[in-house]
Amino acid sequence: MIATLDTPPTDPQPSESGRGALPDFTLRPLRLAVAGGGTGGHVVPGRHLLDVLAAQRGAVQDLLWFHGARPAEERCLREIDGHPAALAFERVALPVEPEVGGAPTLGLLTRRMLPAVLRARRALARHRSQVLLGLGGYTTAPAVLAAKSLALPVVMLEVNATAGRATRALAPLCQRVLHAWRETLPPEREGMKHHLIGPPLGPGFVPPDDVERARAEAKEDLGFDPRRPLLVVLGGSQGARGLNDFVRHHVSMLLGSGVQVLHQVGPGRRNEGAADLVGYGLVEFIDDVRAALVAADFVLCRGGASTLAEVGAVGTPAWVVPYPHHADRHQERNARQLDGGVRIVDEAQLDRSRCEELLRAMGPDGAEERARMRQRLLAAVPRGAAARVWRELDLLRRR
Repeated sequence: MIATLDTPPTDPQPSESGRGALPDFTLRPLRLAVAGGGTGGHVVPGRHLLDVLAAQRGAVQDLLWFHGARPAEERCLREIDGHPAALAFERVALPVEPEVGGAPTLGLLTRRMLPAVLRARRALARHRSQVLLGLGGYTTAPAVLAAKSLALPVVMLEVNATAGRATRALAPLCQRVLHAWRETLPPEREGMKHHLIGPPLGPGFVPPDDVERARAEAKEDLGFDPRRPLLVVLGGSQGARGLNDFVRHHVSMLLGSGVQVLHQVGPGRRNEGAADLVGYGLVEFIDDVRAALVAADFVLCRGGASTLAEVGAVGTPAWVVPYPHHADRHQERNARQLDGGVRIVDEAQLDRSRCEELLRAMGPDGAEERARMRQRLLAAVPRGAAARVWRELDLLRRR
């Protein structure tokens, strides 16, 4: 079903608790292009947007998705394939980044950019796209350049607390730049072009009304003992060797203290997990992150923007271990946006004494601190960002 009314959504009004209902909105038939790839972090916000649209019983008439053709994004992209909010869907690869990961060199960008722009331009014309949404990453660059050559409006979404290279370089070409966190807003620039909206999240990412009951039921659904605490380890779409090493070396200590562990090791990294033990569950990828966060008494994770927005929205206390090799330290900055709802831990400090601290934090002595962290998290993440994105796309579409 396609929503056909012209009434735009109301602007989201973040509540103090972060638990405000999603604003109702409608969307006229839209031919949308999205550019997001390279890692799962540049795909997940788009999936959240589609989930919200489907929950509102709306649909995109035509969806064109530009991605980077890298293994790290493939699992997230498969969740877009066949999505109920997209009546027609095509993926088009714009491989400007190295297949093995890492940022492209200037030489590689020079060789691959023009063919990627031409490929994107042909796809946009073929789909008769009306607006392009950029989710960040190098894949966004050729898509934006192609859109501008066709006079298509462009909306850029920055979900990190540090503006990425794509946002900084391409913002002058965009009609709107939407920011998840105030930290990336240019000084004194909020207004017609730059808007602070919060992180877009799917409709399921709300805290349950009865937390204890929901947690017990979610544990049981995942195959864990509902009476014992559960630690969920999230290394992002690619996994995290530092977190995997910590869990593998200390899993006996965790299990021996009564803590269960759901360990997401990352695609192709099962060898970095622990042995098959009672109370320990190893998976390469968690399909239903929301269910895992509801089940968790505590989370140990990287500081990816989407992961932290999801943690904050559900209200699960967490230790965040930022990836240590990012020059801009954006994962650490992401964690700081949660206003004390998480603890930031340096990867180099993940040792036995830190495991003892984690056990205390998950035990009876940590109950008061966990409650405080939960309240901070729920206050830090507002609702309604996804509806605001859809509104901007609808307002700017090329008629």
